[in-house]
Amino acid sequence: MSDLPFTLDQLRILKAIAAEGSFKRAADSLYVSQPAVSLQVQNLERQLDVPLFDRGGRRAQLTEAGHLLLSYGDRILTLCEETCRAIEDLQNLQGGTLIIGASQTTGTYLLPRMIGLFRQHYPDVAVQLHVHSTRRTAWSVANGQIDLAIIGGEIPPELQDSLEIIPYAEDELALILPVLHSLARINTVQKDDLYKLQFIALDSQSTIRKVIDQVLSRCGIETRRLKIEMELNSIEAIKNAVQAGLGAAFVSISAIEKELQMGVLHRAKIDGVVVNRMLSVIINPNRYRSKAASAFMDEILPQFSTHKPLQLDVAEERHSAEPTEPLSL
Repeated sequence: MSDLPFTLDQLRILKAIAAEGSFKRAADSLYVSQPAVSLQVQNLERQLDVPLFDRGGRRAQLTEAGHLLLSYGDRILTLCEETCRAIEDLQNLQGGTLIIGASQTTGTYLLPRMIGLFRQHYPDVAVQLHVHSTRRTAWSVANGQIDLAIIGGEIPPELQDSLEIIPYAEDELALILPVLHSLARINTVQKDDLYKLQFIALDSQSTIRKVIDQVLSRCGIETRRLKIEMELNSIEAIKNAVQAGLGAAFVSISAIEKELQMGVLHRAKIDGVVVNRMLSVIINPNRYRSKAASAFMDEILPQFSTHKPLQLDVAEERHSAEPTEPLSL
């Protein structure tokens, strides 16, 4: 076979149709016309001499050959993107793209500060932040779609041998109470006090909720005895509910820095218990690591972490906006 029977544009179209489920939505996502998409698919099927889609149903379904081509096409397109980033690196960080992944809490509260500092040093590098579940993020790193990620959950067992998992920092899960709660007037609460509180939590099926429950259990807190009075779908909603006096909650210390500075939430300490989870940096050691990714790991990550539990000093935070010392996570 002297010439390849497909082009990169055709692989992109195939991937878009598979992701969107229809030719029309794929065309919209690629900013081309639907007839142009249909023509490219027809040409591709003629060149390969095999049907790629079952056209009987309402949703565009790949045939076995279509799934096979999509699998290889994903790898081809990822390598093409990797090649472009490697060539951009020749400009010595005067351009290029850095793609970072994160699980929900770190992506919402920690990564924006890191990216802001990175952009101060390298304003010409475009940075993309992909915030998803730990599982999805880990697979994206493994597939080469993300340069590096910071996650707080468990890496899928099937990926643990193929990824480099670097312990990064201990993230404290803080117990927060309404500032007018009776327990907010004492220095520490007892573990048994937890079972008398009304708790606000994330949905029981959410990844973050499962991680929090696992960490609490490891710290000797019986999660089945906690009275969950309300389940909400975001950490921001939980913070607002606690602030309104509706209950207590466990949230990452990084999520409540502003509220503690403003004095609208009370962080309660539990006698003899510090609830920590380990955050990890994950990379794929078998993929090309761009200069931008190396700069982020070497210059930015160390400024936001140590290998010991990070404590939030509210008074110090008020007086210093420069992130030159390790910040709490």
